[in-house]
Amino acid sequence: MASKVKITFLGTSAQIPTVRRNHTAILLNWEKENILVDCGEGTQRQFKKAHLNPMKLTRILITHWHGDHVLGIPGLLQTLATNDYKKKLLIYGPKGTKKFMKDMLKIFVFSGKINFEVVEVSNGVLFENKDFYLEAKKVPHGTPANAYFFVLKGQIRIDKKKLEKYKIGKGPLLKKLKEGKDIIYKNKKYLTKNLTYREGDKKVSFVLDSKSDNEVAGFVSDSDLLIFESTYGDDNKKIAREYKHMTAEQAAKIAKKAKVKKLILTHLSSRYETKKKEILNESKKVFKKTELARDLDKFEV
Repeated sequence: MASKVKITFLGTSAQIPTVRRNHTAILLNWEKENILVDCGEGTQRQFKKAHLNPMKLTRILITHWHGDHVLGIPGLLQTLATNDYKKKLLIYGPKGTKKFMKDMLKIFVFSGKINFEVVEVSNGVLFENKDFYLEAKKVPHGTPANAYFFVLKGQIRIDKKKLEKYKIGKGPLLKKLKEGKDIIYKNKKYLTKNLTYREGDKKVSFVLDSKSDNEVAGFVSDSDLLIFESTYGDDNKKIAREYKHMTAEQAAKIAKKAKVKKLILTHLSSRYETKKKEILNESKKVFKKTELARDLDKFEV
């Protein structure tokens, strides 16, 4: 059985947190890969609440450098250093990230050492191996900002029922099948295409602060999960346009155009804390498969 891509919402608020919503942070886990998308103030405590271990982090993706998306970074790095973090933490972000990171770590006395590397990215693939790849796209937000997606590549899987049917045992032959090679068993040749199947890619996309932009639909197309900011409702379209944010309805229109499987709204303005159903319904009128994330919500694909 293929490993699931797991998403945990550590924070779902916009600029101002609420009693129930922390600043933005989302953790993507697949096997030993743990990727944190943004790190708002209080993210460390959210890790504790979610019973997750920040020492397992492998990467941080920074969408942009507004405070509600990054003010948790210094404390998180300090905790990792204090607990003798052994890995090399890879930090990706838009233009200016190297300078911002350097300046951020100058403002207090940092204790201990941590091995990290900062990589500035804009458009294109930022990491790829045999299992998955990460890609970035610039989005309009008044300051350098990126959207990202994670794609788990489709894997060759063995059809166990067919193995049982032909009474093919376990061992080195299974490795050959997974490599796409035909096998010979008890003097009989078996074609890999008859004993295996290929799973489709799994795609999770993140658009976390952007004005309405039809170009982003192509970037997030066919996502299994599209995680999208919905800072405002229909009643504040003018403010959304002024501050280069998205309404729930606009997010839904992009999700529909991109033919995604599920839309998850996040980054909700504090003014809607008692109007969550209204925001969700505005999106659902356009795209039915919409959910509004709460802090500590978990999703899998």
